[in-house]
Amino acid sequence: MSDTTVTFFDSTFEEALALTREARDYLTHREPVERERLTPNDRMLASCEAMRLTSRLTQVMAWLLVQKAVHAGEMTREEARAPEFRLAGKTVCEETRPPVEGSLQPRLAELMEQSLSLYQRVARLDALQDPPQRQFS
Repeated sequence: MSDTTVTFFDSTFEEALALTREARDYLTHREPVERERLTPNDRMLASCEAMRLTSRLTQVMAWLLVQKAVHAGEMTREEARAPEFRLAGKTVCEETRPPVEGSLQPRLAELMEQSLSLYQRVARLDALQDPPQRQFS
């Protein structure tokens, strides 16, 4: 890995870690208080989206930790290409349509947007591990 790649990876890792902490703090402290003022539909929506947020961040952090292990020489690039080490959860994590009608709290909506952007960026990085497609003429 070049120094530029390591710097990019480190900044992505730090961004993911910071977002994970922000989400944890919000879901632990602020969201339960805000939930009390929501309609039943909005509570259901908030619960579903909080789980999607957690799924996105868990998948991203797991993938980044595998990449960190590759960089540290703890596993090979080939081992990291195994399905169990690839970015997972695409069905849940890439979905952008809410599962039920309702309105999200502004901070949860912001965290959802940030987590989707991060997940999509990591998905593009994960796709770079795929072998090149053969061109037949």
